[in-house]
Amino acid sequence: MATASRYTVLVVEDEMLIRIFAADSLQENGFNVLEAADAAEALRILDEHDDVDVLFTDVNMPGPMDGVALAGLMHDRRPELGLIITSGRGAPDLAGLPITSLYLAKPYLPQQLRAAVERQTLH
Repeated sequence: MATASRYTVLVVEDEMLIRIFAADSLQENGFNVLEAADAAEALRILDEHDDVDVLFTDVNMPGPMDGVALAGLMHDRRPELGLIITSGRGAPDLAGLPITSLYLAKPYLPQQLRAAVERQTLH
């Protein structure tokens, strides 16, 4: 794999402390990180940044769009985007997402997140 700093991850998480934890652990592993608190903010960031390689999103967020819907919309717009879905409420139905999508259960360890992101940058 090429160096992690060549990859950008958008972390979408409404719980600020969890978002900071994820962003910090990815940055410590050399990834470029962008952050959003909900799907609407994530869509604005993705419209402004064509360099995002991986979308890492929580399922349950405020607003009309959840993380699974966000991932599905972004896959339609940018099929090359790696998708990682996370939730502390059990595995969501990922039937509408590509088979390469990953589910990462909360709580997760920094090395589990890093491994998931690395896996998504390889496809």
